[in-house]
Amino acid sequence: MIRTVIFDLGAVLIDWNPLYLYEKIFEQEAERHEFLRTVCTPDWNEEQDGGRTIQEATDLLIPQFPHYETAIRAFYGRYPEMLRGPIAGTVDIFRELKASGNYNLYALTNWSAETFPHAQEQFDFLTWFDGIVVSGIEKDRKPFASFYNTLLNRYGIDPSTAIFIDDNLRNVKAAEQLGIRSIHFTGPVELRRQLIDEGVLTT
Repeated sequence: MIRTVIFDLGAVLIDWNPLYLYEKIFEQEAERHEFLRTVCTPDWNEEQDGGRTIQEATDLLIPQFPHYETAIRAFYGRYPEMLRGPIAGTVDIFRELKASGNYNLYALTNWSAETFPHAQEQFDFLTWFDGIVVSGIEKDRKPFASFYNTLLNRYGIDPSTAIFIDDNLRNVKAAEQLGIRSIHFTGPVELRRQLIDEGVLTT
């Protein structure tokens, strides 16, 4: 029986995407994608999620790409512009789970400690969780087992009675290795169907 539901945040409950910012900075789509592929890359961003400071991250890139200094500084200087809003269908599911009173609800998120307050200011539903574990605060992140174990141990969660939802298949597989039933999030409609199949939702 599932007693605990664990959500990822970005791209599951919160519509976060750097392209929302960089389509304002670069006119050409190809240049936007090239910048995010080769300069402010996902791997670079994950280091901030893991605890590296924004200052350190920025200072690392500017000497390598001085012609992109303004765009590099914008990644965190204009960070709220990457947050388009809630993913309404998933928030509806979250609301139903909360209202049912049947589940403990947690978030396990890869997010910089310095930028997470922007999300807390913008999204009231973050207060619905029974606990949130933020990678940048813990200086650890998905997909490392130690990060999942921080959540499990802190809140006394039995992995065999938990279900985890994440848009990153790498993170889903890491959770499954720890015995946590997991769902690879592709959209709210499919998530609802899968939670009904798991007996977590009824409709």
